Amino acid sequence: MPTYRDSHHKTLADYPRPSVAVDTAVLTVTPERQLAVLLVEAGATAGAGTTASSSAGPGTSAGPAKSPTSRRLPGTFLHEGERLADAVLRSLRDKAGIEGLAPRQLHVFDEPERDDRGWVLSVAHLVAVPFDRVSQDRAKAAFVPVSEVEPLPYGHNEIVARAVATLRADYAEHPDPAALVAGPFTLTQLRQTHEVLAGEALQRDAFRRAMEPQLRKVDARSEGSVGKPAQLYTRA
Repeated sequence: MPTYRDSHHKTLADYPRPSVAVDTAVLTVTPERQLAVLLVEAGATAGAGTTASSSAGPGTSAGPAKSPTSRRLPGTFLHEGERLADAVLRSLRDKAGIEGLAPRQLHVFDEPERDDRGWVLSVAHLVAVPFDRVSQDRAKAAFVPVSEVEPLPYGHNEIVARAVATLRADYAEHPDPAALVAGPFTLTQLRQTHEVLAGEALQRDAFRRAMEPQLRKVDARSEGSVGKPAQLYTRA
């Protein structure tokens, strides 16, 4: 096969190439009703991700800059001939001990100066899961409330912030796109999860009008609650 050359008679090898990394934000709602992100310890992520950034995301506060924590999102560099999706699954398995998830691409973070080790693109991914879907090995990985996330290395605060904003937007339009609520459920239980994600209280009647048409009623009612048993629903 003849070597490809462009209009400047250059081959692909004549152009500089960035390293490509994948970093994944795994989000959940904890039993304490907190939005949390999975972080791994530095020892489990050596050589992963993209580098420290001065940008602060959720859970950081104004004031003197802090050194990045040893924790970060699970991530890795793309191997030669490897697909992005395969690299994501490999990083979750090797860095966090997680298998069976299907993260989606979130955003490409391509600021040339974002990594002091060199030119690195981070193809960030997002997946939201029920809390009990991930078995946490606290020596390796654990969920941390988004409000408590410290400055992270490799620009990961920016990735967390975008992941949270994306998940909030998803839930603003649909009842439970990530199946975070175990069904069947009441509208109150669903609204409580939405309030965790939104970070604010939601008006009950407006929530019902927006979400009930997208749900399927179950021929059963809740038990064990105070007052009249509530209608149960599942995702349509």
